[in-house]
Amino acid sequence: MSDLIAQGKVLYWGTSEWSATAILRAHAIATELHLAPPTMEQPQYNMFEREKVEREFLPLYEKVGLGTTVWSPLASGLLTGKYNEGAPGDTRISMPMYSWLRQQFESDEVRNRLAKVKELAKVAGELGVTLPKLALAWCLKNPNVSTVITGASKPEQVRENMKAGEVVEQLDDGVMKRIESILQGA
Repeated sequence: MSDLIAQGKVLYWGTSEWSATAILRAHAIATELHLAPPTMEQPQYNMFEREKVEREFLPLYEKVGLGTTVWSPLASGLLTGKYNEGAPGDTRISMPMYSWLRQQFESDEVRNRLAKVKELAKVAGELGVTLPKLALAWCLKNPNVSTVITGASKPEQVRENMKAGEVVEQLDDGVMKRIESILQGA
């Protein structure tokens, strides 16, 4: 990777779903050998998957300047609200190759999360935004999130997702506390 950076073929390199320990070790080895260390990580991050970004990587942001490019900000579609009334027939969980995902959606944990999604939808409605915009803006609000990878199956979803940045300023301390209260089940 250092050779590619030196040749100007890539700007930097990073990891995906590595632990903080592995990233620190790679950084130490690269530094010791005068090589370019990893500067970014690609972890899963959304309102329901927070451990790595918010806790495990916390020392790395300042210590090594770690950036993050997060994936699954809509929790495999859960945070779009499309599963609030059950599984619609035109989604991935209805396809045989995604039976593993359907099984996850039938768990008690997901049923609990769906109850929270319904409450989050109320917050989005009060702000005058869609639930996906709220969920994406919530990710972008985190100062340790460099960028968010979104997914979409329709062009209008892409257009809608790209407007989430406009919502970040609406997420003041009061809104963030309300969201946190819902997520913590209080």
